[in-house]
Amino acid sequence: MDLKRKLSRLTSAGPGGSRGPPAPVNAVVEARAGEPVPDAQVALRQAVMRATVAEAQGQREVLEEAGTTTVAEVLVEALRKRLSMDGDASPPLPSSGADESGEASGLVDLREEARRRFAVRKAGVADGPADPRVESLRQMLSFWAERQGTASARRAVAPVPEPRALPVEARTTSFGTVHVAEQVYPPEHRHGTAPVAAALDVESRLVASLALHPELESVDFTRMLMLDTETTGLAGGTGTVPFLVGLAWFEGRSLRVQQLFLRRMGEEAPMLRLLAERMASSSCLVTYNGKSFDWPLLRTRFVLNRVPVPKELPHLDLLHCARRVFKHRGEGARLVHLESKVLGHHRVDDVDGSLIPELYFRFLRGTDGSELVPVLEHNQKDLLLLAALLGDLVRRFKAEGTERQDPRDLLGFALVAERAGDPARALSFAAAAAEGGGPVGIEALVVASRLSRRAGDCETAVAHLQRALTFARPGQGATLHLSLTKLYEHSLKDLPRALFHARLAAPVELPADHQLRLERLERRLSRQGA
Repeated sequence: MDLKRKLSRLTSAGPGGSRGPPAPVNAVVEARAGEPVPDAQVALRQAVMRATVAEAQGQREVLEEAGTTTVAEVLVEALRKRLSMDGDASPPLPSSGADESGEASGLVDLREEARRRFAVRKAGVADGPADPRVESLRQMLSFWAERQGTASARRAVAPVPEPRALPVEARTTSFGTVHVAEQVYPPEHRHGTAPVAAALDVESRLVASLALHPELESVDFTRMLMLDTETTGLAGGTGTVPFLVGLAWFEGRSLRVQQLFLRRMGEEAPMLRLLAERMASSSCLVTYNGKSFDWPLLRTRFVLNRVPVPKELPHLDLLHCARRVFKHRGEGARLVHLESKVLGHHRVDDVDGSLIPELYFRFLRGTDGSELVPVLEHNQKDLLLLAALLGDLVRRFKAEGTERQDPRDLLGFALVAERAGDPARALSFAAAAAEGGGPVGIEALVVASRLSRRAGDCETAVAHLQRALTFARPGQGATLHLSLTKLYEHSLKDLPRALFHARLAAPVELPADHQLRLERLERRLSRQGA
């Protein structure tokens, strides 16, 4: 509620907060001459507030001419003047019986008084002692204005963009009208440092290892379909609608991006049938978190719209690959973050994903679509990023650590290769990651030691752990000593060295287990000596 309405409500409030007709001003003036009764006091307050509102309006006009007025200043100045009514020198209230010329004369006097006070204040001349009630009101109104401005800024969703036509066209298909936006990117197009067409050169065997998904070994990645959706939110179930389905596939070495746009609710069926047709001519899906979100959501929309659900394709979810490879960075696996840190592409003026649902609802309520143009651009960049990230990951995985990379990523590739059953590749990545030293180097050497032990080369396994000890800080090598104890005792049968390392492994063992290990090694040594 604005301040004028609050004052209007206050001036018409009677005892107990009830509303009633304002008391005549004459009665107030008469009450001031004698001993005021309670009703007269109430009427006096009402008259003061009515006069204050009228005076504030006059002052506002005057101060606005000076170009320095605010609502707070207007009210404070008006109330400062009226609060001086307790003295004898207060200006008389206009009587209710005054004619129109008398009222106009009173307003003129009020304006003149406002001009005088404004000029005095502007010149820096003291205008009498400051009333504490006025100062309190000034602070209260300033705080109220500040809070109103903060609330308005918080309610703002996004800056209003320049008017731009929504780049979609109505396309008539055998299923009905579908609104589509399309763009073709040439073979030399790059997204950051990675060429988009590099996704065509991936080897299905390496992709299957990287994804830990053997089914992908038989996939023809030249016919892959990249998919990304923009939805009305994360409500789940039937409450979430994909209003934009982004698709990308290669034609030759050019990448065609096609976006299917839902202009109004209830028109999903033609869009879903076109998606099913495109899936039928593709070999696999490539998404980012599509296994958990995009595809289950689309499958639900097929069912709800009574459209036959297309046959599920082999699905490569790059989120799983990225988490395994880049987890040692400790920075998460958000797609835009990887785009910046891994591919070197920094988006400018990209729309915040949390605002996308509200922007679409605004469009449904009748906006011209300008606010949705950045949403289509955001979706288009996500599709380009899928192709660029796939090509970059497979290229780096194929290099086996021969090219200069972040040691944390090399360690991630080593662990992926180990899980995929490719020990030679894993050992190559682990050796490259160990060159960086530090905690990453220690973990990489532990992986190399484990791989060497499985291959039956225990001497090399011990050498890797001994090297790892040189990277460990004081007090951090207990786990390495425990591993060395087991290797020396069970594989190399070197009991003195096993006992030496066992004594240094106490921090990572339970006291009882540690004591039993020491006693067992000492008994075995004593039997050997005998």
